[in-house]
Amino acid sequence: MSKKSENSAFICINCKKEVVPLSNGSCRNHCPDCLHSLHVDDKTGDRQNSCHGIMKPIGIEFNTKKGYQIVHRCMKCGFIRLNKIAQDTDMPDNFDLILKLMRK
Repeated sequence: MSKKSENSAFICINCKKEVVPLSNGSCRNHCPDCLHSLHVDDKTGDRQNSCHGIMKPIGIEFNTKKGYQIVHRCMKCGFIRLNKIAQDTDMPDNFDLILKLMRK
């Protein structure tokens, strides 16, 4: 799958808001407003997973190489994946929700 097709607009499965692609060369895989995602990847970006469950944000972790990451858990199958927080973008992630996740 090409980087361009990975980084396309989508409607958030949780809050129904339109999410536009990132313009900084990275790919957005979660909603910047509610931080939810969709379980569609086996390997990052492959879109090969058939689960398609809602990935709920459950926490924040810090990685020395990747920075702060949102911990998502699939509400359908329980799979856990970490996703980088989108900070320096046209539509940064909801900082208030990030702070709430950090306090958990």
